[in-house]
Amino acid sequence: MKWGGPVPSPLLLIDVNDSGPSSEEISHRELSLFTHRARRAVGLRGELSVRITSAREVQQLNRRFRHKNKPTDVLSFPSLATEGGDIAIARQIAAENARALGHSLNTELKILILHGLLHLAGFDHESDNGEMTALESQLRKQLGLPFGLIERTERSGAQRGSTERKRGGRRA
Repeated sequence: MKWGGPVPSPLLLIDVNDSGPSSEEISHRELSLFTHRARRAVGLRGELSVRITSAREVQQLNRRFRHKNKPTDVLSFPSLATEGGDIAIARQIAAENARALGHSLNTELKILILHGLLHLAGFDHESDNGEMTALESQLRKQLGLPFGLIERTERSGAQRGSTERKRGGRRA
């Protein structure tokens, strides 16, 4: 499910499709550099697209592929033919989470990209007895990120902005 538009690299496309209510700018360069580093750390090959879009579009994707009619912060869609795939992130939810957690929108987007990359690499925190959680924590430290998506969900006990994956019933 490539989003279209010019591809800056044959292996990575970062597409911002929503200016959103956040006045904070998204740094394409910073996110692109981070995504390349994170992909290497995760060991994920193949083409990758990251779409930063509206909560409404993410809700539509969630409804279409997961039959859940609600917005979420991140969805991952593994490629059916090769490694890699697509990640969709709801900018508004990411901005709200960033404000609530006291870090920048770019930092929140990096956290969500890392989480999505791990799912694209085949990890599933709902069924792997903590393997993804441990790896995400290790990579987060290695990549200089604050506590990760799984950790904060477990800490809060809430499923605020829970993440979902289209295939295999896994959350991203």
